[in-house]
Formats: sequence, C-alpha cells, structure tokens
Amino acid sequence: MSTLPTGVRPNAIALLPLFVFLGLFLGTGIYFHLSGVDMAFYQLAAPVAILPAIVLAVVLSKETLNQRINTFVEGVGHPNIVTMCLIYLLAGAFSTVAAATGGVDAMVALGLSIIPASFILPGIFLIAAVVSTAMGTSMGTLAALGPVALGLSQAAGINPAVMAGVLVSGAMFGDNLSFISDTTIAATKTQGCSMKDKFRTNLRIAVPAAVLSIIAFSFHSSGSAEINAPQATLWLAIPYFAIIVLAVSGLNVFVVLTLGIILAAAFGMVATDYAWVTLSQDIYQGFTSMQEIFLLSLLIGGLSALIRQQGGLAFLSNNVEALAQRLSSRKDRAAALGISGLTAVTNLAVANNTVTILISGEVSKRLADEGNLAPRQSASYLDIFACVVQGVLPYGAQALLLGASFGISPLAVSLNTWYCFILAGVAVASIYIFKPIQKVQTSDATA
Repeated sequence: MSTLPTGVRPNAIALLPLFVFLGLFLGTGIYFHLSGVDMAFYQLAAPVAILPAIVLAVVLSKETLNQRINTFVEGVGHPNIVTMCLIYLLAGAFSTVAAATGGVDAMVALGLSIIPASFILPGIFLIAAVVSTAMGTSMGTLAALGPVALGLSQAAGINPAVMAGVLVSGAMFGDNLSFISDTTIAATKTQGCSMKDKFRTNLRIAVPAAVLSIIAFSFHSSGSAEINAPQATLWLAIPYFAIIVLAVSGLNVFVVLTLGIILAAAFGMVATDYAWVTLSQDIYQGFTSMQEIFLLSLLIGGLSALIRQQGGLAFLSNNVEALAQRLSSRKDRAAALGISGLTAVTNLAVANNTVTILISGEVSKRLADEGNLAPRQSASYLDIFACVVQGVLPYGAQALLLGASFGISPLAVSLNTWYCFILAGVAVASIYIFKPIQKVQTSDATA
C-alpha cells in the first residue's frame, strides 16, 4: 500500500468511518447472536456494512467533491489492491477445480490411510493442517473433515469438544501458512513481500507451535477406533503439493495458480469424465466464491485512501506506536508488538481474519517502516495474530460451524483450540527472545 501523504496531520475524527463500519458489522452480529440466529456474525455482508462508512468518509473530507471521489477511486485502483483481487480470483478457481476433480477427497483419504489408531488426535491435527495448507481455506477443511472427525470421536469415545478443537487447530495452521489462503494474499500484498519469504518466516514460529501442540494432543486419551479411509484416487492430490513446491521455489504467484488450475483439470480429465465445459463452469464458480472478499478489498482500499488523506491512519499509527514503545524501548520489537496487538484487537471486533488484515494492514506497514521491520516479518505477525484470534473466537465462523456440526457450544470448541493458544505464546515469546528480522534494501521483493 502507498505511504501516508506528506504533511498530513493526525486526526482522530477521520477514524470515525472505520468505527462506523466495525460498529455495524459487530453490532449486527451481536444482535443476531442474541436472537439465536445461526452464523450470526455473517448475516450482514461486509461489503454492504462498509457502504455507510464510505459515505461518511466522503462527507468528512475537506476536499472538493470531485477530489473526494478521485481519492476514493485511486484507493480502489491501487496496484496492490488490484493485484490482491486478481490473486483471490485465481485462488478461488484453483480451489474449486481441484475439489471438483477429486483432490479434496484424495487429500483426506491420503491422510486417513496413514494414521495409527493410537494417534487419532495428533493425526487429525496433521491431516487438517496439510489439507488446509493445500486448499487455502480453514472453512473448506472443516467442512471436508468435520463428518470424519465426528465419527472418529464417537467411535473412540473422545470428547467431541476436544476433537473439534483439534480440527480447528489444524485448519488454522494451514490457513495461516497456505500460499492460496486469502489471509496470506492480503498480508503479503499489504506489507509488500513475496509469499515464499513470508512462508519461511512464518514457519519459524508455526512449526515449533505445531510440535508443542502435537505433544499435547499425544498426552490426551485418544481411545481406540478403526479408521476407514474413504475411497479416492490418491494421485489426484498431486496438484495441491505441486503448487506448494512451485510457490516455495519462488515462481510468480500468478503462474503458480494458473499451473495449478491446469494440473488439477488435466488430472481430473484423465481420472474421470471431467469435461472442458465443466472446467469453465468451475473456474467461474471459483471466481464467484471470492466475490465478497473481492468487493470488500476494493471498498476497503477506497475507504483507507480517504481515511489516510484526512489523517486518520497517521493518528492511529502514532498512538499504536507510542503504546508499543511503552512495552519495549527497541523500535523493531515495539513495531512487532504494535502490529500483533492491533491485529488481535481488530479481529476481536470483526471476527474475520482476512477483513482484519485488510483493515490493519496499512497501519502495520507504517509501524514496520518506523521500526525498520522487514516486510516478511510484519506480514508474518499480521497473519499469525489474525488466525490466532479467529481460531479462539466463540463467535467466529470456525467455532460456529463445528459447534453446530458436533452439537456442542461454540465456546467449548474455542477453549480446545490448543494450537492457537500455543501459537500466540510462541509468537510473543519470539518477539522478546529473538531479534525481529530487520528490513534491508534488497530483500522482500513482491511476488
């Protein structure tokens, strides 16, 4: 994202549109939740909730009307925003095509076929982690594995809340790290780093947290149950692994996703009667599956430009930076703490990790610049703390989905997402124990 305009004075009033958006989004969710509506925080679409905020931002601006509109349009059309939206479309297309050709079933079957009966909980965590990393969506992972996990918990006598928490834990691991996850796309584009650099930086925190989680799951009684893997053509999982390898190798993300779509379609045509017409329909369905986040990204880009022009982001950045400096005198550490705290609080308000990153991304970018923090490091903290809070929210989509599927309280699900709690602890400890990665002139090129 672009830097703040020179000469902009910090202005708290300019943040009012942002609070209007958050108030509408959160307030509506609370209202529907108290009314007993399922998925209460998803009844009001975010692209609709943000419209009154945009109108207010236009009204508050002191520019001429034409200048206000131009500022908004320039924000919508910022190269980072447009690039992010195009990646969303390709990621949605790959996910849909790969699922339609049997890739999801193959991933699930591959994982279940290698789990020992005495390793159910750690095994479910690992399967969910791999599937979510491959699919790029925690919700898709939970939908695919939920029935399997529920059946295993009933057969083995495992507390369903524990099983649900383990499943969400694995799903959030992959959501945080996947190259085609909307959180990764948003984090890397708002911070200006490549996906492979963010992935490698993220691994240093996520892997130790995952190891500790697996150890914790291993000590919990898993009971005993026969694990029956569903019938699937296992080699249909190859496209998922291919895009991970290609992305880690540093290949441009547009090329990676395009090759992934081609591979998934080709494998499907060999294994089944998958047709060209069906491929075109699935690609378009993948595009439409990203409609909400696509529109919201554009609108947040425009709203951010208006708030930035009026000094709102300068005010927020200065105050977050001042608060973080009270916790640490070192600029890089203070920046890391500021980014982490801002992201966590924002996610508590909006209950959506991608929206959180889009909202807090620009301020996080400025904090990183002020603290000389590498873009890949700030992108890592953004994604980590957005996924941590999302995983433990009892009113988040993940807890609500599994709470309904397993017939338990969403709060019970949230309290058992051990990986998310451990990940938060490891991330905070890493900020204090290790020196955060600092920015250098030749690193962190955009993908």
